[in-house]
Amino acid sequence: MNFVPVILAGGSGERFWPLSRRAKPKQFLTLDGGNRSLLQATADRLEPLAQHGIDNLHIVTSQMHQALILEHLPELPLENLIVEPKARDTAAAVLLATLRIVKTQGEDAIIGIFPADHRIGDSLEFQTAVQTAIQAAQETPAIVTIGMTPEYPATGYGYIEAGIQKTEQVYNAKRFVEKPSLEIAENYLTQGGFYWNAGMFIFRASVILEAFQRHAPDLLEALQTVTDRFSLKAAFETIRKVSIDYAILEPSSLEGRVLVVPAQFQWDDLGDWNALARLLQGEHPNVAVGHHVGLDTSGAIMYTTTGDDLIVTLGLEDVLIVRDGNVTLVARKDRTQDIKKLVARIQAIPELQHFI
Repeated sequence: MNFVPVILAGGSGERFWPLSRRAKPKQFLTLDGGNRSLLQATADRLEPLAQHGIDNLHIVTSQMHQALILEHLPELPLENLIVEPKARDTAAAVLLATLRIVKTQGEDAIIGIFPADHRIGDSLEFQTAVQTAIQAAQETPAIVTIGMTPEYPATGYGYIEAGIQKTEQVYNAKRFVEKPSLEIAENYLTQGGFYWNAGMFIFRASVILEAFQRHAPDLLEALQTVTDRFSLKAAFETIRKVSIDYAILEPSSLEGRVLVVPAQFQWDDLGDWNALARLLQGEHPNVAVGHHVGLDTSGAIMYTTTGDDLIVTLGLEDVLIVRDGNVTLVARKDRTQDIKKLVARIQAIPELQHFI
């Protein structure tokens, strides 16, 4: 079996600003106190599944971060690094990786797509779920997703509704649902059969290429004619920016061409600073990385990257305070999803560019 894992590592991680910055975004950080970055931990989980180990692991990233990739994974073959000249969202990234792999391994290769910046608790449970998905992708002309069993009514995740059961561990994916309201998310949890969309999916190369031919022929036409970095740059200047979910997975699920493997391993997409509380929250009323002294403070997240810094709080509830180098961020915890908007505002001010 020829399984080729692909890690998508081109994200900017803006909701983790100021710790995640343009020169070193979230996937290159260590957030849980360990000694492996999120990218390294992702590669560690996938290497045992890949034929020939890391020699068959591929990574899609941006021009800005290719040196960081090789710094974090020096054993990665240089030809396995797929560099996008411009960010065009996940549909272009997946298609570019597939076309590159097909050139050397053929359309029968089984390819898996995995984000670089997620936290997964149990590697063995993860690998078992992926192996189930690989087998389903080998046996069925369908895209196979991994759906996480929801632990609470999350409104920040998309959902996959499971349909007819195909085997003991595999279901038809009836439809993909965008991030729901709290009321709808609670109904999903009560009703059952809905899973968090973790952004991980496995397919035979020929299957995804046929899906692009049906649903995004413009992307396929633009990228399948690429022959060198100059034509790649020209193609990326013209293609539309669209996610793989919207371009391929959602319409394919309505055709009955997507399967879902429900999984229960610990998973978090580390979407914003509140994920740090989910990672590190113990019995204490606050989460603190670095020195913190507080009085009448509860539900707070404090993070400082400098050992000499001290964060002192008085009479605060449900706040986020991050100190990283030359930037201090103070926010309400319920507004962390808007940090991306804040970064955009700073980015629009030329003299503040060095803070991004």
